[in-house]
Amino acid sequence: MTTTTSTPRKPGGARIAVQRFGTFLSGMVMPNIAAFIAWGLITAFFIATGWLPNGILGGFGDAGQIGWQGAATALAQAPDGTTFQQYVGLVGPMITYLLPLLIANTGGRMIYGERGGVVASIATMGVIVGSNIPMFIGAMIMGPLAAWLMKQVDKLWDGKIKAGFEMLVNNFSAGILGGLLSVGAFFGIAPIIEAVSNWLEGIVDWLVANSLLPLASIFIEPGKILFLNNAINHGVLTPLGVQQSEQTGKSILFLLEANPGPGVGILIAFAVFGVGMARASAPGAIIIQFFGGIHEIYFPYVLMKPMLVLAAIGGGMAGVATNVAFNTGLRAPASPGSIIAVLIQTAPDSYVGVILSVIVAAAVSFTISAIILRASRKRDLANENAGDLTAAVAATEAAKGKKSSVLGNLAAAGAEAGANVTEEGLVATLERGPIKNIVFACDAGMGSSAMGASVLRNKIKKAGIDEVTVTNKAIANLEDNVDLVITQRELTERAQAKSPSAVHMSVDNFMNSPKYDEVVELLREEGAH
Repeated sequence: MTTTTSTPRKPGGARIAVQRFGTFLSGMVMPNIAAFIAWGLITAFFIATGWLPNGILGGFGDAGQIGWQGAATALAQAPDGTTFQQYVGLVGPMITYLLPLLIANTGGRMIYGERGGVVASIATMGVIVGSNIPMFIGAMIMGPLAAWLMKQVDKLWDGKIKAGFEMLVNNFSAGILGGLLSVGAFFGIAPIIEAVSNWLEGIVDWLVANSLLPLASIFIEPGKILFLNNAINHGVLTPLGVQQSEQTGKSILFLLEANPGPGVGILIAFAVFGVGMARASAPGAIIIQFFGGIHEIYFPYVLMKPMLVLAAIGGGMAGVATNVAFNTGLRAPASPGSIIAVLIQTAPDSYVGVILSVIVAAAVSFTISAIILRASRKRDLANENAGDLTAAVAATEAAKGKKSSVLGNLAAAGAEAGANVTEEGLVATLERGPIKNIVFACDAGMGSSAMGASVLRNKIKKAGIDEVTVTNKAIANLEDNVDLVITQRELTERAQAKSPSAVHMSVDNFMNSPKYDEVVELLREEGAH
């Protein structure tokens, strides 16, 4: 049962299209960030130049013939031309096979569920073995494409298969299509993707060689504020960064967008020179942005005074220039962009440069922000609406195309979060059976939905209610086997399409919606029956 009172607005335009594309890319990458982190840590510890070099795990050295260890070896060529047995290790297979296949499987599931994920993985093997570079871009293309083709093929004989032959047709059709796509990707897609990757890498190398890489901040920093960074970060920077990291053990590309310095500098300037609610809320925003890695927390402050985009650009350029000067980099993506995640992924020889890049970026953005804020301080003090973040938060959420639980906390503390499920609708759920599982859903299934799930989970636990699970998922991964789905308002319609038999609640703010108390009360009533 679903009870709705409004139809979500469907924005359009090129910017929204890019945002949706970026969201789709991040939807493939973000659920697998843990695998990237694992690969980065294994690389940091066990490669020849790592903290604890280990030939068996790191994949280097002469394996020889030493019992069971010889099974995990491959032929390698020594400088003198002779061949010898070398450990395969974990580092190479993970970046070559595991990470691209995880991305492809996730992309396939987003398009066509488990069946799409299987065919996507089969097809992606073609681009993996048909190339000499890690095939992240290839996985992002072949995964969704293969799943979509499988979906179209299944439509051809939907409802036309004789009873008893369903499994035979389904298995053979998926196997045949996956095999054909894998061969086609080997000969057709892999060479193209490798050429494009080499071309993009050449551009990056040229920018680095000519000390022009800091200019990338001119596009990245404004793009972040307009929520266009996912398309750049997950579509270009992460694949190229992983490729560089495999070759050199680190990549500066992982720091172009993740450096928390520019945002921190802007927030510190507001804490010192801001007025009204903006100044009062800035210290808390600093903690969320710097340690939590939620960069979107500072976007409304920039939108309050658009000239502050110059501070973001200046801080970003200063940070990149520092990293270029010290030849620093991260081993793997830092996600979220927290100083903690950045330091964990920092290459062993890059700590000084990376730490300085954050400090320098914050100092430059603070200086520029301070000049801008002080220049308008008298006018702001005379304006009773100055420092009110409500309009800026609304503008930021409009740019993002959806509500944000983090930004919602910056608005007026007493603002009520809306819901598309009425009180009568909630109580009526007693008629459809008890609520045993609740899912918070957002685009990537992480971040805001995870925080919302944590809030409600704690409320349920404090109420002494057992046997109710509260989890978070990406909307693309929702299934029609849940009792209650909670989403942000703009995403409710998509969630309803994935779980039509569930009760759907839409809120404006995942962190402090008053509707959570109604859910807890409903669960109490169910326990009393």
